[in-house]
Amino acid sequence: MNFTTKIPIQKSSSKIDYHSIITSFGSCFAVNISEKFDFYKFQNSVNPFGILFHPLAIEKIVLKAINQEKFTENDIFFHNELWHCFDVHSDLGNENKNEFLENLNYLLEFTKEKITQSTHLIITYGTSWAYRYKASNEIVANCHKVPQNQFDKEIISVENIKKSIHNTINSIQKANPNCAIIFSISPVRHLKDGFVENQRSKAHLIAALHSDFDVQHSITSYFPSYEIMMDELRDYRFYSEDMLHPTQVAIDYIWQRFSETFLDENTISVMSQVEAVQKALAHRPFYPNTENHKKFQENRTQMILKLQERFPNMTF
Repeated sequence: MNFTTKIPIQKSSSKIDYHSIITSFGSCFAVNISEKFDFYKFQNSVNPFGILFHPLAIEKIVLKAINQEKFTENDIFFHNELWHCFDVHSDLGNENKNEFLENLNYLLEFTKEKITQSTHLIITYGTSWAYRYKASNEIVANCHKVPQNQFDKEIISVENIKKSIHNTINSIQKANPNCAIIFSISPVRHLKDGFVENQRSKAHLIAALHSDFDVQHSITSYFPSYEIMMDELRDYRFYSEDMLHPTQVAIDYIWQRFSETFLDENTISVMSQVEAVQKALAHRPFYPNTENHKKFQENRTQMILKLQERFPNMTF
């Protein structure tokens, strides 16, 4: 007897393995998946400019990095004792103006390097809702707790999201023609926007992404993380206490489905070895001076050396 409807997902031809270089952009769910890549010791980086939620914010950072359009004093402002930029996350805020600008421009170079070197880019959109700063008439990535009355809230239309996706894909393809791009929609519920508004938001993302694939199917793919949460995991027990974010169990399950789609058997076999090492490293002995524990440490060291011999980029 089946108690869920499993979504059929076609296995990807653009496989991820331990020689792949992966860069992720997007919502906090992008961070969840990136943490899995980190745990299993893939070559992986995520959100150099912090969490970004909507397509226009991701597009702007990607294009700015590829074109190396430097941040200037006109792009930053002082608020709540820190320097901020509307295009990046609040985590990057800095008390020192010059250090802040230097860091932003260093991250531009770092991001371009990652985009041009990556074999796979994963982009996870979170919402279609955005805030327009009245003073500049520009849509921002983050409001940085600037008073709400200085912004107009609006939902990005399907057509404008499509244009944004096209711009993002075309820019990446010019910078790195061989890079595979995986799109996904975050399963996190944005209920501060409202229940109906959250569904409208996700619907705009889904409609824009799927209409775009008819044109860009050769280099892009879609992974249904949002649909897995909505259909395969249709139960509130898969949400954390805030009833907005997936639990670790849900994240683990979506990662499993991702692995089935994008990883081959050899890669999954190596992951099992990495997991064994990670568990061994996390082990805390009751009697660290015993012969048994010394043998355990020797075996653990040998496991690490064998993995590093095959994959020199791995560090534990």
